Amino acid sequence: MDQLASIAAEPDQAGLFLDIDGVLAPIVPRPEDARVPDGTRAELRRLAGRYRLVACVTGRPSGVAREIVGVPELAYVGEHGLELDSRAQEWGPRIHAFADGAPWPDERKPLSAAFHYRTAPDHDAARATLETIAAAALAEGFRTRWGRMVLEVLPPVDASKGTAVRSLLEQTGLRRALYAGDDRTDLDGFAALDGLAVAVRVAVAAAESPPELRARADVIVSSPSAFLELLRRL
Repeated sequence: MDQLASIAAEPDQAGLFLDIDGVLAPIVPRPEDARVPDGTRAELRRLAGRYRLVACVTGRPSGVAREIVGVPELAYVGEHGLELDSRAQEWGPRIHAFADGAPWPDERKPLSAAFHYRTAPDHDAARATLETIAAAALAEGFRTRWGRMVLEVLPPVDASKGTAVRSLLEQTGLRRALYAGDDRTDLDGFAALDGLAVAVRVAVAAAESPPELRARADVIVSSPSAFLELLRRL
């Protein structure tokens, strides 16, 4: 709580880095239906006027993220930091061609593809099918990443939520920051705060969240609505 107070005491010297799905917006069966609730949206507008930087760092493409959040005053970095890496651009069409031939519908992104299985009637059978897709993707030279009921196929470049956060910290020169996430990919965001003068790592920990997230967090809340209450203290 002292660390949260230190962030809030000098907002012009601090940044807030926030995942969207599972943090600002509740997880929903269909990713395209996700929306940030009105109360959270109003709080984000307040914070954008108070803090030096409020950024959404997400696996969504940044344009889609802006629509889901609905607060244009924020900064947005999409596709787990791939949008900041020019090397990723050439891989998008190759990944799309691979996804076209995969035996599973995908969420198509400019630089990657995501295979969700939250709505599958048998999660074990779905996971087995996606393991085959993951192996084929690796054989093609792509990278893969598992998240909350999703397999992502990605360009083979070293981009992550961590590289995105570090890039924004370097641009702004900020030495105080909070990062909030709910999934394995957010561990990279947590690590990006190492070495700052003040760092607060918030886990929005659901049953599906990895135990490492709780272990690494400074603050743990149980849901997006509980995280909203934390934001109101900032």
